[in-house]
Formats: sequence, structure tokens, C-alpha cells
Amino acid sequence: MNYRHAYHAGNHADVVKHVVLTRCIALLQKKPAPLAYIDTHAGIGLYDLQGEEALKTGEWQDGVGRLWSSTEPLLADYLYAVAELNEGDQIRYYPGSPEFARCLTRSQDRLHLNEMHPADGQL
Repeated sequence: MNYRHAYHAGNHADVVKHVVLTRCIALLQKKPAPLAYIDTHAGIGLYDLQGEEALKTGEWQDGVGRLWSSTEPLLADYLYAVAELNEGDQIRYYPGSPEFARCLTRSQDRLHLNEMHPADGQL
């Protein structure tokens, strides 16, 4: 299968997945014990929404683009992680799952990220 997520980064499905991820991390962190985040298909950590692939589909505009100015408390951690990669009011970069996890984990937490495609694992 030749699937390239850069065409779909930040779309509706990505938003649902990443909001659930950020809420799970937040709930697990209510306890002081460290957590271990293990991702066997980590993919790319950062997507350029002005890159060729994202511009070709524009899917992110109906995903993260619709929520960018939201003040909904349940989206706070999600939007914080997106904002950490961007300056001002414009969205250019969208985090992949490993970047969401890195941004939201504490110093005592551990990340274990694996990716089959060597080039993707470097991004």
C-alpha cells in the first residue's frame, strides 16, 4: 500500500484521532506516576500545511482549520500542541502523533516511537 499521510494531515479524521490522543494523555497524567507512550507506526512528527501534498487536497481546512480559533476547554491541549509549532494566528505546521505526544508528556514520562520508513522517522 502506498499511503502518504502528508496529503491528509490535519483533516477531520486526524483531528478526531489527535483530540482523543491529547485527552488520553491528559487523563493519564492526573496521576503522578510516569506514563510510557508507545507508538509502533509513529509516522512523521511535523507536516507542512503549505507543502505540495497538503495544498493539493486542502483537507486540513475542514479539520484543524475549523477548530483553530476554538475556545472549547476539551480542545485546549490539542490546540496548545498545534500552536507550539506556529507563530501568530496562521497555521502552517501540523504535528503528527509523535509530536503531540512529545509536546504533552512530562519529564518523567517516556516516549517509544517506531517507524518503518526511515525517511519518515527523521521528520
